[in-house]
Order: sequence, then C-alpha cells, then structure tokens
Amino acid sequence: MRFVQFLSQMMDPAAWTAMLSAGWSDMGHADFWVAVVKIIWINILLSGDNALVIAMACRGLPAAQRKWGMILGAGVAVGLRIVFTGVVATLMLLPWLKIVGGLALFYIAVKLLVPDDPEDGEAEAVEHLWRAVRIVAVADIIMSLDNVIAIAAAAGGNMALLVLGLAISIPLIVAGAALIMALLDRFPILIWAGAALLGWIVGEVIATDPVVTGYLKANYTAAVAHQVEYAAATVGAVLVLLVGGWWRRSKLRTESEV
Repeated sequence: MRFVQFLSQMMDPAAWTAMLSAGWSDMGHADFWVAVVKIIWINILLSGDNALVIAMACRGLPAAQRKWGMILGAGVAVGLRIVFTGVVATLMLLPWLKIVGGLALFYIAVKLLVPDDPEDGEAEAVEHLWRAVRIVAVADIIMSLDNVIAIAAAAGGNMALLVLGLAISIPLIVAGAALIMALLDRFPILIWAGAALLGWIVGEVIATDPVVTGYLKANYTAAVAHQVEYAAATVGAVLVLLVGGWWRRSKLRTESEV
C-alpha cells in the first residue's frame, strides 16, 4: 500500500514541485553546499565512461553538428538522470532500502579503484545528429546506475540539492572530459579520495535507514545515534579502501600473468 502511494506521488507534478521548493529552503545552510560539492565530485569521478561515450558517438558527425550532438545528447541524459535519481532518492526513504542502496554503493566505490577492462565505454560512431543524441542518452542511462545510486545517497532526499549538483557537474564533464581524465590519471590520489568519500556515504546511508534509526532512538540517546552514524561512515571509508586496494592488486597481478 505504501509503495502504491509512493508511485502515485512520483506521477504527480505537484509533488515534485513541493519537493524542490522544500529543498531550496536549505540553501542558507553550509551543509547544503558541502553536499553540492560532494555530488559534483562523485559525478565527475563516476562519469569518465559517460564522457567517453559522448565523444565516441559524436566523432562521426560533421564538424558543424558535433557540438550540437554533444550538447543535446548530454541535455537529454541530464533530464532523464534527474528523474531517475529523484525516484531512487525518494525510494531510499523507505525502510530497508537505504541498507540495500548502501551495499550497492559499497560495490560501486570499491569498483572505482579497480582498473577498467579495455572494451568498457566503447560506442559506435554515427553520421546522423539525432541518432547520436539517442545513443548518448540511452548509453548514459544504462551506464549511470552507479551515478544514480551514489548521487541519490549524497542528496539525502533533497531534490533541489540533487538538481543543482547534477546541473553543475554535467556541463563540467562534457566541456572538460579530457582535462578531468588527465587530472585523474596524473593524480591517482583523487580517485582514492573519491572512493573513500563514497565509502563514508555508504556508512551514513546504512546508519540512517529508518530501521536502524528507529532501533537507535528506541534504545539509545540522540547523541549515541549520532556517534553511531560517524562510526559507520568511518568504517565504510576504511573498508572501501581496504577491499578496493585488495581487488585492484589482485586484478593487476592476474593481468600481469596473462
């Protein structure tokens, strides 16, 4: 019954407007802008493959259409991603789903530290503008489940925060994809720091699931619940670095033996 009510709310434009309006009221708080920076950083770290798809799909277009293919494709993808991330962010307000989302995000964070397979991120070059736009939009949505889960977790259900963070970060990815990838290659510590940030969010997400917070409120003081959240976030960050480092070394060792 609760899930049916949720679906009807997601289909109601007035509900989206209300969520956005409520979110903007937090703009005067420092936490709002810290979360915006988190979303931008996460989106940039996880969107290298998306930027590559945009470049690959549009490279076969005439020079005059290439820029429009990138802009329109990214624009359609942004709109769809905002909707999908909003749905995920709202779903994570339901009991147990933050725990599931946190576990999925843990895998995403660990995978960030593992070298990609050579064939990942490939896309065909096309010669027609709208076909390129369609490829970019569809590929972005298919490849963006990790972004959606991570950004929804960082937004914490604040739709205004979600829209603002994505609106700022997507143009940065499209315009500066080459620069961003060069920086990440030159300073690998940025990737490790990003993975640790995702691990921190994993702990926060799991510790703030309604099931966990309900138990803590019923048995402990608010101060203890707050300490548990920080402890869980710290453990999440450390575990991501440990598991991701182990997985990375294991894969590199396997590849060197081939």
